[in-house]
Amino acid sequence: MNSKWMRAVTAGIAATAVMTFVGVRMAPLMGIPRMNPAEMLAGPMGGSLILGWAGHLMIGMILALIYVLAAPRLFGPAWLRGALYSLAPWLMAQLVVIPMMGMPLFSGSAVMAMGSLVGHLVYGVVLGAVYGHSAEATAEIRPARARSVSA
Repeated sequence: MNSKWMRAVTAGIAATAVMTFVGVRMAPLMGIPRMNPAEMLAGPMGGSLILGWAGHLMIGMILALIYVLAAPRLFGPAWLRGALYSLAPWLMAQLVVIPMMGMPLFSGSAVMAMGSLVGHLVYGVVLGAVYGHSAEATAEIRPARARSVSA
């Protein structure tokens, strides 16, 4: 598998983990209701928490793979490109996924919608930073190798 795709999967796993930690552990400390996307997904998946976690992780990785295609079209440093990208999945969640789960648009309240936005922004910032940092490190290594081979 191409290194940019592997970097994306790694960044997606890291971003999903941090987003989940923020939603489960940090959100209540910020006055935002506790949000565990895996638990939310478990309901439509027959109540299986294992399937909820698998689905949550899979969504995080798929969104990261899509980010590979979107990132070159976004502007700013890596973390900002990730944050900008995260707005699209947040809107999709609020306008399509949440209603499919039987909840009203924008999670039924401004507080819940803002909590979801915070989670998605955290995901995007981590995704962009990890993917971008890896890309920058790879770009720095390649010229050094090229110089040593040609010397």
